[in-house]
Amino acid sequence: MADAPKKKKKKKKAHRFYDYSLLLSVVFLTVFGLIMIYSASSYRAQLIQGDAAYFVKRQGIIAAGSAVIMLGISKIDYHWFAKFTWPAYIVSLGCMIATMLFGVESHGKKRWLQIGPVQFQPTELVKISLILFLAVVISRMGLKINEFRNVRAIIIWCGVPALLITENNLSSGIITCGIVFVVLFVACKVKWPFFACAGAGLGLIAVSPYIGKALVAVRLLKPYQLDRITAWVDPAATDTGYQTLQGLYAIGSGGFFGRGLGQSLQKLGFVPEPQNDMIFSIICEELGLFGAILLIIMFMFMLYRFMVIASNAPDLMGSLIAVGVMAHIGIQVILNVAVVTNSIPNTGVTLPFISYGGTSVAFLMLEMGMVLSVSNQIKLEG
Repeated sequence: MADAPKKKKKKKKAHRFYDYSLLLSVVFLTVFGLIMIYSASSYRAQLIQGDAAYFVKRQGIIAAGSAVIMLGISKIDYHWFAKFTWPAYIVSLGCMIATMLFGVESHGKKRWLQIGPVQFQPTELVKISLILFLAVVISRMGLKINEFRNVRAIIIWCGVPALLITENNLSSGIITCGIVFVVLFVACKVKWPFFACAGAGLGLIAVSPYIGKALVAVRLLKPYQLDRITAWVDPAATDTGYQTLQGLYAIGSGGFFGRGLGQSLQKLGFVPEPQNDMIFSIICEELGLFGAILLIIMFMFMLYRFMVIASNAPDLMGSLIAVGVMAHIGIQVILNVAVVTNSIPNTGVTLPFISYGGTSVAFLMLEMGMVLSVSNQIKLEG
């Protein structure tokens, strides 16, 4: 009896993955941010602009346009972005120098650059360009990244724009250094130097009130920055602490479930520009501790999706792109919440996707597009 013909096993076709969970979290945070911007700014917008929806309209238009670009970027192979590594680095560095020389001054600081009808903050361009720079350069180095001279070279290359940022925007400088720190920590085999640096950084924060005056004397710290440290220790001691005090009043008056959406009292002229850095205090007042915790959980879920994508990325470059964006979002959320709750000195940092700011949301969407692009290159069998 002849043997029955063997059936050929069908090869399982690999199909590409796309992280819709991350995409939905971006959509949720952006929409929630628009709702809270309207709630926080409507009173002030009506008084100053004559239109209660002035700020939310501007933010909504930029967010919608940026979201379309994000979706387009997510469908491009992220390896294609590698060719723009050095041009992006040079352009971002040039924009920072131009801002120092010709920047638009606001609140006593030159942080904006005007190019034709477009006005933006170059610090956001520096962050995304450094994320791409780190991912490309480290992936090309491979195991050589564990050599001290290569780590030193990367720190120097990244340190130049970081110093330019810190000169006029301490909070963005801290975030930029944090991104470099986290990406190098993940990429390098030896970890103890990073733990030592982290411990030293926490120690400096603890003794900052005592060394602040010395830093001002040698011009490493500006007087307004020293005022912020003083206001952190005792918010009632200086006029600088007024914003912090009003934010704390908002958080305290919200209780566990809050006053209700749109019912904040502190936004009625007490908290300065509540739609910006201090929007988390308005969230606490209107939605209470419960709403604030849910928002933090949503950010934690987003960071978790970054970790999943980084762990399953096709190569080191894709993994480090996801790690860099994760570091950016995570550090910025931590700093904003810490500032609003007066856990650290006021650094003037926005809450990602939530605070008002066209430049911030536009570049955040570009970063999300890059991470989604990495996820789209992950191949699953079945």
